[in-house]
Amino acid sequence: MKKETYIIIMISAELTIIPIGTSGTSLSRYIAAAVSALDKTGVKYEISGMGTIIESDDPEKLFDAIKMAHEAVFDEGAQRVATSLKIDDRRDKEVSVERKVLSVREKMG
Repeated sequence: MKKETYIIIMISAELTIIPIGTSGTSLSRYIAAAVSALDKTGVKYEISGMGTIIESDDPEKLFDAIKMAHEAVFDEGAQRVATSLKIDDRRDKEVSVERKVLSVREKMG
């Protein structure tokens, strides 16, 4: 009998949301609204000063979370929103954002 192997799909995405048409130069309130929307979705995420990394094992859940974050910036009062998305969808082995970073650090010595 052939042994079956199951790969856990983990999609990681880098999301950058830029509100345009705001009354000032500070964007933190808009980004806070986007991150609060992500909280409601249950996706795993990590914010940085330049964007947010999101992980999910379900593509639909990932895209729904991105849509909610994007819309939350409009709900906060932005008149225009530019959203950039970069996706890494690897299905040949189980991988996470933490594992990717660890792999690079191991190679650095």
